[in-house]
Amino acid sequence: MKFNLIGRIAGVLTLTMGLAACVDMTEDLTVTSDTTAKATMTMTMGADIYSMMKAADTSNSSDKDKFCAKEGEKLTENADGGASCESSTEGAFDALTFDEGGSKPTFTVVSPGLVRVSLPTKDMMGDLGNGDKQDAQTAAMMKQMFDGHFLTLRFGGVEVTETNMTLSEDHASAEIKIPFTDLLNGTAQLPEELYAIVKTN
Repeated sequence: MKFNLIGRIAGVLTLTMGLAACVDMTEDLTVTSDTTAKATMTMTMGADIYSMMKAADTSNSSDKDKFCAKEGEKLTENADGGASCESSTEGAFDALTFDEGGSKPTFTVVSPGLVRVSLPTKDMMGDLGNGDKQDAQTAAMMKQMFDGHFLTLRFGGVEVTETNMTLSEDHASAEIKIPFTDLLNGTAQLPEELYAIVKTN
């Protein structure tokens, strides 16, 4: 699961040295039956970042190139000048859209009423830690911009019966919160896949 929008945000931010990114992302996958699920992606950004994204959008003539303007995306502007963008898709497993590319979750029916949700982690890693591929100054800037912010992945349903993620108190979901800097560096300590086995009824 490579988040291409992160690259776009980083490109905008490199215009301003020392600006804190204030960007967090959450991906929720909720199994609703043995054949269906709902996927919701939420991005939250601070006022400085959002104002820069809006300024960049003025040069984009097509909605598909603008922030949070695609069909199915919902933009909420906050009183502090920041904003959040929520995008959701619901339906049959193979009909769900994950348009950020890279790794995609898979859904496997273990038995009637039990579905295994899994996500390979290999393609989530970046290469900012590789000096041969990245200018050192740019890498340092991106690390600074995304420091203290996270990607949260959450799998859920009626009840999670087994997982290698952190189980919620009510057992309805399991999640992992990954620092963006560790993903960008390629240093995040992750298993080969993240998974949860979820009851659907």
